[in-house]
Amino acid sequence: MRWIVYLPLLLPITSVPVARLAADHLAPRRVVLLLTALTSVLALCATISLGLLTVVGTAQLPGVPLPDHWSDPRVRASIPDVQVIGAPASAALTAALLCAAVVLGRRRRALTLLRAGVPAAGDTELTVLPTGPPTAFALPGRRPRIVVSASLLARLDADERRALLAHERAHLSGRHDRVLLVATLAMCAHPLLRPMRTAIGYALERCADEDAARVVGDRRVVARAVGKAALAGPAAPRGAMAATGGPVPRRVAALLGPSPTDRWPTPWSRPGAATLIALGGAALSTWATWDAAIDLHAILRTADHVL
Repeated sequence: MRWIVYLPLLLPITSVPVARLAADHLAPRRVVLLLTALTSVLALCATISLGLLTVVGTAQLPGVPLPDHWSDPRVRASIPDVQVIGAPASAALTAALLCAAVVLGRRRRALTLLRAGVPAAGDTELTVLPTGPPTAFALPGRRPRIVVSASLLARLDADERRALLAHERAHLSGRHDRVLLVATLAMCAHPLLRPMRTAIGYALERCADEDAARVVGDRRVVARAVGKAALAGPAAPRGAMAATGGPVPRRVAALLGPSPTDRWPTPWSRPGAATLIALGGAALSTWATWDAAIDLHAILRTADHVL
């Protein structure tokens, strides 16, 4: 196993270039697909690596409920400096798990509060709030709904209303809240994945923008609807996704430009090279995690037979 077990903790750095370049050079759907896959793989491998370091590095400590052969000197010798790194790895793994628990708990509470604050509207998808500040957001759940305030609808013309509703509908149909949740949990696993989460959040808003543009048939209408919604009201409430999410000026500028081309970049371009680097990092991280786990299993079996 040796030093290989440390690779998954270092390789998330290969995702930084693609997180910065993908959103500006790839179609939004491709950005979401690529970055979500990379983020999930890198986060999972880093978590497993921390788990291996934690188990081997703390197995010899009194009170640790592990079999005796896990503390065999040959097991500890399989990982360089594991006696030193074991305690920090345990602390990092605990922090990652606590972070994930906090994220899930906050999301659940936020959605509960949102559902409690939105009056039931039968089986209809659209709920219009007669009072309150200008707002619009997609409320996921068993019965997903689009929630819009009457004050915001009054500021939009008919085409802009269609664009706004199409944007929120795209969030619901694409399960964008779950994709963003995966990216947030991955960020808990490794701090270097934070740029990936930011890029995925922006790409999800761009996906909804482009879906709305296809429904309305006019990208400028969607740009006006997004701009007016952002100027009229506050940001999206916690737990929901809305047309006001992400960097709105950047989204409006993208909508006022040409439609994104739905193709992968060439390998010799900057985004293409960044994509290859990130894919290589994810592949190497997967191999290192698998190899370390197999090696540790073999070493533990040998130690168990000796004892």
